[in-house]
Amino acid sequence: MMASELQKLTKKNRGFYVKMRILHKGRQPEKGLFFKYYQWILWFSLTLYFLTSFFITNKPIPLSKTHVFGSRFSLASRVLFESVNKTSQQPKLKIPVEFKDLKIYIYDLPSEYNENWLTNKRCSNHLFASEVAIHRALLNAHDFRTFDPNEADFFFVPVYVSCSFSTVNGFPDIGHARSLLFSAIQLVSSNYHFWNRSQGSDHVFVASHDYGACFHAMEDRAVDNGIPEFLKNSIILQTFGVNYKHPCQDVENVLIPPYISPESIRKTLEKAPLTGNRDIMVFFRGKMEVHPKNVSGKFYSKRVRTEIWRRYKGDKRFYLQRHRFAGYQSEIVRSVFCLCPLGWAPWSPRLVESAALGCVPVIIADGIRLPFPSVVNWAEISLTVAERDVGKLGHILEHVAATNLSAIQKNLWDPTVKRALLFNDHMQEGDATWQLAVVVVAALACIAGVI
Repeated sequence: MMASELQKLTKKNRGFYVKMRILHKGRQPEKGLFFKYYQWILWFSLTLYFLTSFFITNKPIPLSKTHVFGSRFSLASRVLFESVNKTSQQPKLKIPVEFKDLKIYIYDLPSEYNENWLTNKRCSNHLFASEVAIHRALLNAHDFRTFDPNEADFFFVPVYVSCSFSTVNGFPDIGHARSLLFSAIQLVSSNYHFWNRSQGSDHVFVASHDYGACFHAMEDRAVDNGIPEFLKNSIILQTFGVNYKHPCQDVENVLIPPYISPESIRKTLEKAPLTGNRDIMVFFRGKMEVHPKNVSGKFYSKRVRTEIWRRYKGDKRFYLQRHRFAGYQSEIVRSVFCLCPLGWAPWSPRLVESAALGCVPVIIADGIRLPFPSVVNWAEISLTVAERDVGKLGHILEHVAATNLSAIQKNLWDPTVKRALLFNDHMQEGDATWQLAVVVVAALACIAGVI
C-alpha cells in the first residue's frame, strides 16, 4: 500500500508500545446493545455540550494550558503559535477515517530550539523550511493534535537546524545540527518518560537537508558521518531519498517534498495562469559551473549541469541562465519543460516549483526517490532522463513535444498535484502535511496487521 513510502518500516522494530497501541485501536471487542445505546447517548450529549460552548465563547485554547515543562518552557513557542493562529478561522477539515484515532503530541521546547531562529525571515521560506512548515501545520491540526502526551501515538520534536546561514556564501550551515538535536533529546528524555519508554521509536524529527539526518551537504562526508546514533530509532521526515541502499536513509523515514512557499506560487499564478502561453521550450536557471570541479575538489552535479551548459547554451530551444533572479518563477510558468538536474544531492526544489507551476519536470538524477508516489503519479507528470543521456536532451524533448506532451500536461495540471506538494500553515485536505499523515498512519496500520 503506502508502506513503501516509509522506508524500511517493515524491516525494523517500531517499538512495542506503538504496535500494541495500534493493535488495541484496531481490534475492539464487541459491545452489548445496551452499552452501544448508552455510548450513543453519551456521545450525543457531549457533542451538544461542546458545540454549545464553542458558539458561545469561540475562544482558542489558552497557551497556558499547552505546556508541561512549566511557564519558562511554555513561552518557547508563543510567538510561533500566535503567528499561525492570527489569521481568520479556518474551515473544518473533513478528516478521513484513518485519522480518527491519530494523536500527535508536540513538545513545547525552549525558544533556542525553534522560535529564536525565526527572527531571520529566510528561516521560514528557504528550501529547507519544511521543518518550520510542518511544525506550524501540526500546531494547527486540532483534529489529531493532543495536549495530553499520555494519549499520543507520536511525539513531534520541533528543532530548526537549518536556519543558521553562512556569512560567507549565505547557504544554510548545519554544522550545529547534531549538538542541537542531541541537546533537545536530553531535555525531552529528562523531563518526560516517553522517549525512554520507546527509545525514541515513536518520536518524529524533520531533516530537510541535502542528505537528511547525515547532516552534511557533501555526500562523502555525509556517508562518513552517518546518522547519529541517538536518531536511529526515530522517524525522520526527509527530502533525501534514493531507490538503492544508502547510509543516509538507513533509518525509518518518510520522504517529503522540499519547501516552496504556497503564497509565492499563488501570486505567480495570479499573474500568469497555469494553462497560459508557454513561449520557452526548455528552462533552467541555476548553478552551472564552466569547470565542474568545485573549489572543494568535488565534481558538482556529477558534471551534469556543466554538460548542459556546454551543449545547449547556444541552442535557441534552451533558455539557460547561470545567475540568480528573484522573479524566476515567472520564467517557470512560461516554460514547457523545466530541467531538474541533481546538485550536490539528487533532489531539488525545482521539482516542486516546476510541478506546481505547470512546467513539465525533466528529472536528471539517477536513482532518485520522489515524494508521495501514491498520490503524485510522477511517471505521468514528468520525464526522467538518465545522467549519461544529457547529450540527447534536445532530441528527447522534441520527441515528447511532438507526441504525448498534451497528455502529460493534462495530468500535471490536475489541482491535486500542486496541492500534495505544498505545505500550508493550516493543513488543508490533500496538502503535503495531509499526505504525510496518511503515509504514517497507513504504514503503522500495516505493521500492526490492522489493514
